[in-house]
Amino acid sequence: MLKTLYSQIRQYKKAAILTPIYTSLEVVMDVLIPYVTAKLIDLGINAGDVGNVYLYGGVMLGMACLSLLFGIRAGQYASYASSGFAANLRQAMYRNIQTFSFSDIDKFSTSGLVTRMTTDVSNLQNAFQQLLRVSVRAPFRMLFSIFMCFVIDVRMSVIFIIAMVVLSIFLYFLISRVAGLFKQVFERYDQLNGSVQENVSGIRVVKAFVREEDENKKFGRAAEALYRLYVRTEGLMALNHPVMNLVVYGCIIAISWFGAQFVVSDTLTTGEITSLFTYVMSILMSLMMLSMIFVMLTQSAASGQRVAAVINEQADITNPEQPVMSVADGSVDFRHVYFAYQSGSGEYAIQDINFHVKAGETIGVIGGTGSGKSSLVNLVSRLYDVSKGSVMVGGRDVRHYDLETLRNAVSVVLQKNVLFSGSILDNLRWGNADATLEECQEACRMACADEFIDQMPQGYDTHIEQGGTNVSGGQKQRLCIARALLKHPKVLVLDDSTSACDTATDAAIQRAFREDLPQLTKIIIAQRISSVKDCDRILVLDKGRVSGFDTHEHLLRQNAIYHEIYTIQNEDGGDFDEPKKNRRQGDKHQKRKK
Repeated sequence: MLKTLYSQIRQYKKAAILTPIYTSLEVVMDVLIPYVTAKLIDLGINAGDVGNVYLYGGVMLGMACLSLLFGIRAGQYASYASSGFAANLRQAMYRNIQTFSFSDIDKFSTSGLVTRMTTDVSNLQNAFQQLLRVSVRAPFRMLFSIFMCFVIDVRMSVIFIIAMVVLSIFLYFLISRVAGLFKQVFERYDQLNGSVQENVSGIRVVKAFVREEDENKKFGRAAEALYRLYVRTEGLMALNHPVMNLVVYGCIIAISWFGAQFVVSDTLTTGEITSLFTYVMSILMSLMMLSMIFVMLTQSAASGQRVAAVINEQADITNPEQPVMSVADGSVDFRHVYFAYQSGSGEYAIQDINFHVKAGETIGVIGGTGSGKSSLVNLVSRLYDVSKGSVMVGGRDVRHYDLETLRNAVSVVLQKNVLFSGSILDNLRWGNADATLEECQEACRMACADEFIDQMPQGYDTHIEQGGTNVSGGQKQRLCIARALLKHPKVLVLDDSTSACDTATDAAIQRAFREDLPQLTKIIIAQRISSVKDCDRILVLDKGRVSGFDTHEHLLRQNAIYHEIYTIQNEDGGDFDEPKKNRRQGDKHQKRKK
C-alpha cells in the first residue's frame, strides 16, 4: 500500500521535501524564543539593563519574523504537494477503472468506487498535508523543547519524561481500538452512497410508484447505521483531549510546586522557570498534535488500503503480449462456449454454445428472460471472457486481438442505453471523434433519428442533459444506434436496442440496415418476433443453451419454443416473458375456441 501511494507523489516530491525543511526551521525559531525570553527577564528586566532588553527583544522579534516566513512557505508547499498527491490518486484510480471489465466493476461496486474517489482520497490528502507539516513540527518541537529543558534544569525534565510515558500508553490503547472502527465506517459510507445513487438514478420510478417514504426510510437506516458507528468512533477519539489536558495541568502543577522551591533555594531563576512553563506547554501540545496525527493516520490507513486496492487491481481482461491489430471480416464463431459470471462457481449463464455466422449475415437472437442473450453478445466484443471454449471474430479468437481494435470492429449497443451531457453531435462523435456532420446525418438517417433531430430548434446542436433525460427512450435508443454505426464496424450488436421504438420505426431501421449495410454482420437481440423474422437466421436460446438456429420459416415448423413465442405474440398479443400461468390459460382458451 505505502509503495503504491508513494508512487503517486511524483512531480510533487520537491514540494514534499521542502515542506518539512521549512517546518523544521520554523520549529527552531519557535523553540529558541522562550530561551531568549528567559535571558530578557534575567539579564534585562530583573537586572535593570535596558540595553539587554532592547538586544534580546530585537532578537525575539527577528526570530518571530523568520518563524512566520518559514511557516508561510511550509504551508504553501504542503498545500501544493497534498493537492497534487490527491489529484494523482484520483487520476490513477480513474485510469485503471477505465481498464476494468464488467466483472471488475461488480467486484468493487459503483458506489464503492465513488467513495474511494471522493471520501477516501480526501482523507489521504488531509493526512498527507498533516504528515508533511504537523508530523514534522510536533516531534521536532517536542525534541528541541526537551533538549532545552535539560539545558535549563535536568531535575525538572524528569516530569516531562513521566508525562510522555503516560500519554504513550494512552495513545496505544486509543489507536488499537479506533483502527478497526474506521474500516467499518468506510464500508458504511459505501452503503450510504449506494442508496443515494440508486435512488437518484431511479427517481422517476420512485415517484411513479409513490415510494418516496420507503426510500426515505431506507436511506434513514443507512444514515443511522453510519451515525451510530461514527458516534462510537468519535466517542473514543474524544477521550484524547481531556486526557491531554489532565497531563498538561498535572505537569504545570508539578513544575509550579518544585520550581517554586528551587527558586527560593536559588538553584533556579525566575526567567528559567518562566521558560520551563513555555517549554512544558510546547512539549505537551506537541504530544497532543502527535496523538491527533496517529488517529488521522489510523483513519487514512483504511482509506489508503481501499485506494491502493483500486490502483493495483489487475483487470481481468487485458491485451495479449502480441495482439492482432486488424479484423479480417465480420464472421463470428462460437465453439463450445461456456460462461459463468463468477469464475469457478460452475453456475453457467450459457452452456456449450456452438454456431457460425458468415460475414454480412443478419442474425436474430430470441429467448426468455435469463436465457443468456445478453451474456452471449457480451462475449463477442470481449466485455466478458469465456469460461470455456472460444469466441472467434474474423477467424481469430477474440482474446488474441488488441482490445481497442476488437471493440472498434464490434460495435455494441447495450440493453441499457447511455447518453452523456453535451450536444447531440458530441454524443454521436463518441462513435467517431473525427466524424463530419454529413457522416453523423447519414448514421442518424439509417437509425431513423434524423426525423426527430430535424424537429428540434437547434438540430444537432441540441443539448442533451446528463443521462439523456430530455429525450424519450426510443429517441435515446436511435441516437445510440447512430453512434455505434459511426464506428464503421464489421459487426454490429443490438442488445434489445429497439425495444422502446414503435414497430414501424423498428422495421424502418431493419430495412435501412439491409439496404445500406449489406456487408455488415448484424446480431440483433429482440423480444418481438417482428424484429427478427426477416433475419437470415434466428438463434433461439433456452436456459443458456441453443434450442434452434435456422430461418423463421423452419423454426416455426420445427422449434417448439419459437412456435410458442410466435403464437403468443400473434394470436394472443402477448409477450414472450409473460408468466407461464397466463400462457397455460391462453392455451386452454385456444382449445375451447377449437
